[in-house]
Amino acid sequence: MAARVLRPLPRLRPFNRLQVILQHLKMSKHTDSTAEVLLEKRGGAGIITLNRPKALNALNLSMIQQIYPQIKTWEKDPETFLIIIKGTGGKAFCAGGDIRAITDAGKTGDRLAQDFFREEYMLNNAIGTCKKPYVALIDGITMGGGVGLSVHGHFRVATEKTLFAMPETAIGLFPDVGGGYFLPRLSGRIGYYLALTGFRLKGRDVLKAGIATHFVESEKLPALEKDLIALKSPSTENIADLLNSYHAKSKIDQEKVFVLDEHMEKINSLFSANSMEEIVKKLKQDGSPFAIKQLETINKMSPTSLKMTLRQLREGASMSLQDVLTMEYRLSQACMRGHDFYEGVRAVLIDKDQSPRWKPAALEEVSDEFVNDCFKPLGNNDLKL
Repeated sequence: MAARVLRPLPRLRPFNRLQVILQHLKMSKHTDSTAEVLLEKRGGAGIITLNRPKALNALNLSMIQQIYPQIKTWEKDPETFLIIIKGTGGKAFCAGGDIRAITDAGKTGDRLAQDFFREEYMLNNAIGTCKKPYVALIDGITMGGGVGLSVHGHFRVATEKTLFAMPETAIGLFPDVGGGYFLPRLSGRIGYYLALTGFRLKGRDVLKAGIATHFVESEKLPALEKDLIALKSPSTENIADLLNSYHAKSKIDQEKVFVLDEHMEKINSLFSANSMEEIVKKLKQDGSPFAIKQLETINKMSPTSLKMTLRQLREGASMSLQDVLTMEYRLSQACMRGHDFYEGVRAVLIDKDQSPRWKPAALEEVSDEFVNDCFKPLGNNDLKL
């Protein structure tokens, strides 16, 4: 009898063995390195890896539909103490939403033009209300939809490679993904300036603007991640302490003055006007090189987008994140019904002639009635959070 017990088990073929292991991990569909998003549990951490490096980790609907339920599952799991989100490829955390797919859907009346925004904003809200500490490693390009995947979480770690922007007014859209919530809450009028001009912040400036919570050198991120994973049943404070210790040791650009420092006084006065026409008037009256540069930028943007965005931020300043996202969903659908979004995408991303023909072409031609219409509730089609 004993001899039979000692007889080796029949050898599983390598493929079968792998399948058994993968099933055991319950991660069979997520550990495939070709998957667009990788979801794994390591130590006490749930790790989300955006894995479309050739597309700069741009966010598409199928990625959203995998990330959202996983966050909800980890949130309820007593063995998961934090969630980490990062990107692959070394160039980008996430360069934004999959704009081209949305454009094609909007033109043909495909449901994706509703579903994408609805589910993306639900994900933004899940991140903003997540009960587990959420750490976004925003190494590289972080724009639009990538900002939505990071800015609403507890911790955002920038590096010297971080490049932040909300460039939507240049493509006939508006700074969505909760931009109406976080932008007006930045100090002074920085948020209004970033929203209307699409100005890009780099490296430590992302921290100084209040968008990142920590700054860590890019090459230290693997070590930081390892240390986060190794924490035993950490509290939010334990995680903050670890991030603070890495932050304190990061010396790159430590002495550098904030890029907008010298312009803050002007930004705060010029961008505090109640209407786009008034902002433009103030910029013209100011006449400084800085003001002239901002005028040139604003003149390239969609007049409809500019008016929509200014109102979005002014209203969002006193709204909850949920109410902001509901408002932004209405605006997204107004953009899908309109002209400028398709024209902006054509000029910037498809033909790349950088010469969009906006309709209306001037701020004065965008009526208050039209803007009011964009903000109207959608009845049964409203976003429900």
